Amino acid sequence: MAKDSFLVGLIGAGIGPSLSPALHEREADRQGLRYVYRLIDIDLLGVRPEAVGDLLRAARDLGFDGLNITHPCKQLVIGHLDALAPQAEALGAVNTVVFENGRATGHNTDVTGFAASFARGLPDVPLERVVQLGAGGAGAAVAHAMLTLGAGRVTVVDALADRSAELAASLNRHFGEGRAAGTTPDRLPRLLADADGIVHATPTGMAAHPGLPFPADLLRPELWVAEVVYRPLETELLRIARALGCATLDGGGMAVFQAADAFRLFTGREPDAARMLGDIAELAGVVGAPK
Repeated sequence: MAKDSFLVGLIGAGIGPSLSPALHEREADRQGLRYVYRLIDIDLLGVRPEAVGDLLRAARDLGFDGLNITHPCKQLVIGHLDALAPQAEALGAVNTVVFENGRATGHNTDVTGFAASFARGLPDVPLERVVQLGAGGAGAAVAHAMLTLGAGRVTVVDALADRSAELAASLNRHFGEGRAAGTTPDRLPRLLADADGIVHATPTGMAAHPGLPFPADLLRPELWVAEVVYRPLETELLRIARALGCATLDGGGMAVFQAADAFRLFTGREPDAARMLGDIAELAGVVGAPK
């Protein structure tokens, strides 16, 4: 008989506003599943990110079926797992852990989530020269996704030069020499003058970090603009880009498709991503919506 009751959770810092519980539980309700999604916030627990191994073991002992992992634990959790799916191994980051037969296996649905969202929302845009702002955990996943989608070259821009250089080197090892480069924000004006599009993968624009990640006058109508931030769905960057006539992609699709992929891994059931896209529009767009 198919299992119909699931206990899952999310480990990370400052995750109170996360929409993952609502996205997962709404879809589970529609499928007639008993599904509980708990937040395990290391800030509220008063523990350091390095405690992720202890939290992982505790969750497994308590009968959790799986966990999502977010900042700042996506790399730290790897040393506490029994196995890694190829995507997570290539990326060096895990955002989903499945417990099965006493083993903990790490996956990364950020890559597949962004790739699915981009293919759906910006299917025909040119990808020869892509600029990406941000080389953190989300940035690494998004850069992998862009190159998987066929981007000719991705230039990763980050205020931390070592971080962008490290990510570019990793991408070149995986996808082939010359597919990626790393640099710093002072190069943005020249890069965006020649680019086909830009992917924004920093926290700037989130409700807690309002504003623009770079000067608005660097945008031009021919550029496409893809956003990772999904709260709010329309960041200031997207609002200005749309007003200019740029093709744009909000961060809601990535949030939904990564959640849908995690839901499938946890339950073995096929989620309805179209319904979940409706959920994110409602949850992220309505003041006072459930967290």
